[in-house]
Amino acid sequence: MISLVNVTEVTRPQENYQIALANTAFTIGGSSKMGSKNLVIVESPAKGKTIEKFLGKDYSVKSSFGHIRDLPKKGLNIDIENGFEPHYEVPSDKSKTISELRKAAKSADTVWLASDEDREGEAIAWHLCQALKLDEKKAKRIVFHEITKPAIEHAVANPRTVNMALVNAQQARRVLDRLVGYELSPVLWKKVRPGLSAGRVQSVAVRLTVEREREIKAFEPQIAFKVTASFLAGTSKLPAELASRFAEEKSVKEFLEASKTATFKVTSIEKKPGTRNPGAPFTTSSLQQEAARKLGYSVKQTMTLAQRLYESGHITYMRTDSTTLSGLAITSAKEFIKKQYGDKYHQVRQYKTKDQSAQEAHEAIRPTDFTKLSAGDDAQQEKLYQLIWRRALASQMAPAQVDKTEIIVSSSNRSETFSAKGEVLKFDGFFKVYGGTKDDVILPIIKNGQEVALEEMTATQTFSKPPARYSEASLVRKLEELGIGRPSTYAPTISTVQARGYVEKLDLEGTERTVKSLRLKDGGIAQTEVTEVTGADRGKLMPTALAEVTTDFLVKHFSSIVDYNFTAHVEEDFDHIAEGKQEWQKMIQAFYKDFQPLIKQSENVTREETSQSRELGLDPKTSKPIVVRFGRYGPMLQRGITESDEKPDFAPLPTGVDMNDVTLEQALEMFKLPRTVGETDDGEEIKANIGRFGPYIQVGKLYVSIKPHDPMKITEGEAREFYAKKLQQEAEKHINEFPSGLKILNGPYGPYVTDGKKNARIAKSVDPTKITEAEAKELIEKAPTKKKGFKRRKTAKK
Repeated sequence: MISLVNVTEVTRPQENYQIALANTAFTIGGSSKMGSKNLVIVESPAKGKTIEKFLGKDYSVKSSFGHIRDLPKKGLNIDIENGFEPHYEVPSDKSKTISELRKAAKSADTVWLASDEDREGEAIAWHLCQALKLDEKKAKRIVFHEITKPAIEHAVANPRTVNMALVNAQQARRVLDRLVGYELSPVLWKKVRPGLSAGRVQSVAVRLTVEREREIKAFEPQIAFKVTASFLAGTSKLPAELASRFAEEKSVKEFLEASKTATFKVTSIEKKPGTRNPGAPFTTSSLQQEAARKLGYSVKQTMTLAQRLYESGHITYMRTDSTTLSGLAITSAKEFIKKQYGDKYHQVRQYKTKDQSAQEAHEAIRPTDFTKLSAGDDAQQEKLYQLIWRRALASQMAPAQVDKTEIIVSSSNRSETFSAKGEVLKFDGFFKVYGGTKDDVILPIIKNGQEVALEEMTATQTFSKPPARYSEASLVRKLEELGIGRPSTYAPTISTVQARGYVEKLDLEGTERTVKSLRLKDGGIAQTEVTEVTGADRGKLMPTALAEVTTDFLVKHFSSIVDYNFTAHVEEDFDHIAEGKQEWQKMIQAFYKDFQPLIKQSENVTREETSQSRELGLDPKTSKPIVVRFGRYGPMLQRGITESDEKPDFAPLPTGVDMNDVTLEQALEMFKLPRTVGETDDGEEIKANIGRFGPYIQVGKLYVSIKPHDPMKITEGEAREFYAKKLQQEAEKHINEFPSGLKILNGPYGPYVTDGKKNARIAKSVDPTKITEAEAKELIEKAPTKKKGFKRRKTAKK
């Protein structure tokens, strides 16, 4: 088996490429004397379009549009008894693609499989061989880390066959994830809520957010007083901070009192040079984190933009956990830096990849051409390219040099000392292209032993901070630290946990708290209290009640599946399979042997246990028990017992209160809903309530969301405003209505025709106000019929 070639590590000159190419039956960029016909298959049309620029007329480039075979969506489709043999099929939407590729392959002398160089790409190449019935000895596999002419030339000059070790690593992941999803998800349907899904990596990601949220709720802040002072050295000010903090208000008051009569002098001045070194070039994870921090991009958005930049030939492959650069890239960066900034700005660096399990011989993410200062088809792509360009270039630049100064000021009657720190940039180095926005902190010229006058001193109450909630990027970083997932799985995992209702990305408003401050000035101490907002944050991942209930169930009954070490160990097994050191079927067999008994044991778990049912007390009026539990649509309150002759009634939880914290008093108030708020101008009753999608008001059959208002507190005036706005929206929604019952409405995706059962979109070029009834009927007749959903079988509760 020919080993995978990392094209970016090739440093031989261009003429050597031509010598190698002379031994093949074609020439890049021109006609072959032998007249061979070549079919090149890639995953995406955009990638194919770029590659076509470097190929001659004897080459036809076609796209498979991603995977062309997969496990069918319905059923397990894994033969457990026969070595976990997967049963693949060509999806119906890929039939036409396969037909076209087969036709093209038959007329070609040589087929080149040019899918991505990672495990997913290798699997696509193998599936193409199977689906197109290619002779694997004739089908040539080529890989490249960047879509440039030298990379394509080198790849074509060094073809290999499909690497089955990489294919098997991908198959192992696919089979294992299908086994977990197919067998565990139905357990969640029965025990938690219908329609749920479980996944090996996604369930661990959800667990991380749940545990972090519980850490935050359990956190008790430590209170201390920070003391700062402003001293006068002649006419210059010297800001300083006390090196220690006071835990008690009494102690800090004693210190301030002592400082009234104290004298202060400089007892130490220490100057030393310092350096700041650039970070390594981007990996997938670090790019996602930095794009979130500097550009505000989501993980998914970053990967979409990076994919487009790669397919257009602007950057190297964007799914990598390597920080190394090729010799060609290092030389290219060196030439650019010396020419643009001078010799003193250059310093060669080769970063060692920290992650020992880094897949294959990938390179870090970098521009394919350092002389290209800008690239991308839109502003978002350009910003991401600039970030990648600056980070890669900075990694080959000299460190920034700073002068650091620390001045110690001592008191005449206390042992505590103040510290003043300054930093001045002497040489910007890599700051020239990346970072370097920090202002200098310049201290006044002062001598050791010099007395300084106290201008003022302030003691401010501080609170220790709880662990930070995860953002998309920081959750990726945590998964990477734990060895869970790989560059190709980070973005899909983050998207999946949000799409399935386990995690929400929210902007948090925070809560107010009082902060004490004591100020010493002109010999007097004044105490004030100010209000500050704590806990406010943007774009943080918050677990839902569904995430908490599901995580608790999985941790208790499927601990190995959501165990961090187990999940990381599975990733290591995949790596060993990719290296040819382990058989994938044996790895799956070892997992399934332990997993299957857990599925059977979970059948004995009761619904009451899973729903975390908890009795709060008795209703004083009816003597019925009040219970909080997790229901089909989330946390809920229940009055009465399900098994009794009289049906129980239900109520939502109070806004902002979770299942673990709700009290009997709060629950009893919620059973007063729906609450009559008042009347409309027409005399119709307005009722306020909380439903599946949050708080709302109801007027007749019209329901209006009132987020973020509390239905127990909303006034009649506020409710009328919501109602009036909704009526206006409804009026704007209706464009026309015909006697036959057909309606033309404005929807979130534009105007459409509906008969109440079927919808038909109206083209942007058509004026919806001018559509006739006959035209509307024709649109409805041509519209596809909605697929019928399936009815869930009722299962006996345990």
